[in-house]
Amino acid sequence: MNKISVIIITKDEELNIRDCLESIKWAEEIIVVDSLSQDSTVNIAKEYTQKVFMKEWMGFAEQKKYALSLASNEWVLSIDADERVTNKLKDELLNNNLENVDGYFILRENYFLGKKVNCCGWGSDYQLRLFKKSKTSVTNRLVHEGFTVKGKTERLHNSMTHFSYRNLNDAFKKINVYSSLSAKEKSLKKKVSCISAVVHPMAAFIQYYFLRGGFRDGVHGLLISLMHAATNLLTYMKILEIQRIKVEK
Repeated sequence: MNKISVIIITKDEELNIRDCLESIKWAEEIIVVDSLSQDSTVNIAKEYTQKVFMKEWMGFAEQKKYALSLASNEWVLSIDADERVTNKLKDELLNNNLENVDGYFILRENYFLGKKVNCCGWGSDYQLRLFKKSKTSVTNRLVHEGFTVKGKTERLHNSMTHFSYRNLNDAFKKINVYSSLSAKEKSLKKKVSCISAVVHPMAAFIQYYFLRGGFRDGVHGLLISLMHAATNLLTYMKILEIQRIKVEK
């Protein structure tokens, strides 16, 4: 059997963390890095592992770097609190020979408001989540951070499940957070105009609803496409705000 360390970063995830930990309780080591949760996340986590570490929030990338540094095993699986490892994936992780590759991409089956979604690019959502610690680094990004492996990578056959949003209120909260981070990151690289704040959201809707087949998933595809448009709208509005503040200073 392969010895695998699982790393998870958390912040107020009491509604998700138990199901997540249940799905990976077979792991050799479970490491939870919590960002001073105000709910029962930490207490629940301690039911499954003694390796629960508190670290003030420094950004997604920094939290994951810290979690990765704590792993004792060479093979590390990174999972989010709203993700679950299926039984088939567990068997593949534990019993397949992992020695000839340095990292693996895992397909996420994405669920939105209780429905599995295959449109909008969500049906081919491969994420680099299993890797050798010695060959891996975390990308320095404020949002959509990820892992980079120096070496050979392949895809695993089985998937994990991802329950991205419990409801629309949860979705809107995440859109606000991610758009703020994206705006901060993009504002360092380029200037935008008012026209951008109009064109980019429209282009995002067309891309996800028509080009990526959102219309095939009915109302769920429509809502997802509108969310992508809303994220773009908020991102570019916030960039304009950042630019205005810089000019006034």
